[in-house]
Amino acid sequence: MDKNKFKYSILYIEDDDKVRANYASFLQRSFDVIYEAANAEDAYEIYKKHKIDILLVDIQLPTQSGIDFLRAIRKENHSIRAIMLTGMNDIETLINASELKLTKYLVKPISRGELQEALELAVDEIINYTTYANRIIHIKDSCYWDQDREKLIYHDKEVFLTRKERELLVLLFSNVNKVINSEDIIFDLWYDYDSLKISSLKTLVKNLRKKLPSDVIKNVFGIGYIIEV
Repeated sequence: MDKNKFKYSILYIEDDDKVRANYASFLQRSFDVIYEAANAEDAYEIYKKHKIDILLVDIQLPTQSGIDFLRAIRKENHSIRAIMLTGMNDIETLINASELKLTKYLVKPISRGELQEALELAVDEIINYTTYANRIIHIKDSCYWDQDREKLIYHDKEVFLTRKERELLVLLFSNVNKVINSEDIIFDLWYDYDSLKISSLKTLVKNLRKKLPSDVIKNVFGIGYIIEV
């Protein structure tokens, strides 16, 4: 692999064969791994088979639009970077699709300088996201725990947590896949131990489970609780 090229992979989706060949040739100057597709269906098959870092997607595709394709991707992947190529008449539709989380959209005709700047921005975002993502725990489905901000994110929205709920999650996620003794939890959250605190802990866990996907907080009978991810 050329050390002067970016190590990340691109999936370029464009139905015009001549345009795709032209830009693919340009992309090869900066990226070693480039996949091409003429439609959303083929692109999705490539996406499933290979690790893709950056999507370069034309908005106007046969059978399924670039927007619908990217919406499908976003249901399962929030880290992949996406650049949308659009005509002037598509801008309003594109702007309204805020869930796409685009790195950038480029209006045709697109200069190679504009495309290069957008690609470099995508690479910067990958680097920053990778550093940040290491502090984000994927719990289950679309649920995440942000360790730095101590926030629970579910379906891209922050879940309201009481102070004690937050403190319990901080403790559990600091010990992922480890059983924490109930007595230790109580001392950590309330600083003392009695029968009332045992009842309070059970109520706290019960309420917190309602805010999480099923079976995230597990009870280890006679010992305590564990979060497995």
